[in-house]
Amino acid sequence: MNFREWKQLGPEAASRELHRRVGASLPGAQAAAAVAVLVDPAPLAAAFAGADRERPLGGIPCMVKDLYDVAGMPTRGGSSFLQDVRAVPPTESRIVRDLREAGAVIAGKNHLFEFAWGLTGENHFFGDCEHPGFAGRTSGGSSSGSAAVVAAGVVPLAIGTDTGGSIRVPAAFCGLYGYRGVPGDPRIRDAVPLAPSFDTTGWLTRTASDMLEATQALVGLSSLGREPRGCYLEPPDLDPEVAQACRDAALRLTEPADGATRTELLARFAPAAETYGVLAGSESWKLHRKWAERHRARYGPLLQDRLDRAKAVSPAQIAAVEPSQALLKAAWTAFFGTYDFLVMPATPCAALLKADCTHANRLRMLGLTAPASLAGLPVLTLPVALGSGLSTGLQVIVNDPASGVLAWALARAGQSSA
Repeated sequence: MNFREWKQLGPEAASRELHRRVGASLPGAQAAAAVAVLVDPAPLAAAFAGADRERPLGGIPCMVKDLYDVAGMPTRGGSSFLQDVRAVPPTESRIVRDLREAGAVIAGKNHLFEFAWGLTGENHFFGDCEHPGFAGRTSGGSSSGSAAVVAAGVVPLAIGTDTGGSIRVPAAFCGLYGYRGVPGDPRIRDAVPLAPSFDTTGWLTRTASDMLEATQALVGLSSLGREPRGCYLEPPDLDPEVAQACRDAALRLTEPADGATRTELLARFAPAAETYGVLAGSESWKLHRKWAERHRARYGPLLQDRLDRAKAVSPAQIAAVEPSQALLKAAWTAFFGTYDFLVMPATPCAALLKADCTHANRLRMLGLTAPASLAGLPVLTLPVALGSGLSTGLQVIVNDPASGVLAWALARAGQSSA
């Protein structure tokens, strides 16, 4: 069901339908791995009844990643101990307050990769979040539960975060639309942080029209007033099926990059995964050090490995990669002096099997997502279907979170899927 269809339901019917969808679309372990908190039927019906239907998102059910604070709900951050060591803030997170102000109904919270420190749906404590349509394959992460509930049709809108690709990867793997904002926005400052210089808020929907409606309500997209100028960059190391599908989909938006632009961007993007790993890892260690030294055994195995890697980052390593980030930012500045947007694949592959959720594949994914993360750029993800029935996605990278390119691209996407 899309936004319009949910708005047509009465409060009791909407509550019943949402609970029915959880059981029907995410049975058993899948629901346990995706849904951290689900509001009970009676209070949920009351929330639907109290929603202002005149507001932009009036009556739309939404779930939020369990890094944001919601009144009456715990904030676990995908961990076994965050509740025990973090003081409960006196108010709800800004994005939650904004959603309520826009008329949305908060139906619950979603699980995630522990502390949002990964690009798959794995979680040692709450279970691996699988793709709703392909058992055994990851939903992507770290906004895993948020992607799963939207892909399964439980809710039409879910809020996530994106530091190094945590909206973009699950959107691509689950065939969804995703919006990634910018670091420092008030809506991310009060979420449980991972690496504040790179953390952003964002959301996921199943349809282009719902993404446009949500983004207009929460961001307010500008008017472009002209045909935007962009280009498509195809990096190396893509699975063949992904390369062909992304190439075909990108041509509905723009032309391939010219030789000089391609050469320059690929050169500047080449060290992005390593650069991001060093800089974001260093920030994450600073945040987790106070817990890691006291509660190491309460982290899952994947996080213990992340912590060891981050702890080992030296000042010399940081100094060595900082020039790469500066050159990358300069390349983006030069690019946006000529172009309005860049299109490139969001993932190098389709949703991974558990056995393929490896460090090597993590680096492959970061090679595509880190260039925008390192420059703090907003990104729209568009789903791209593959012949196998799985999916990938395209990143539409812009330099303004309210860029009119986003509405233009969503209109194009809507026409293609109609």
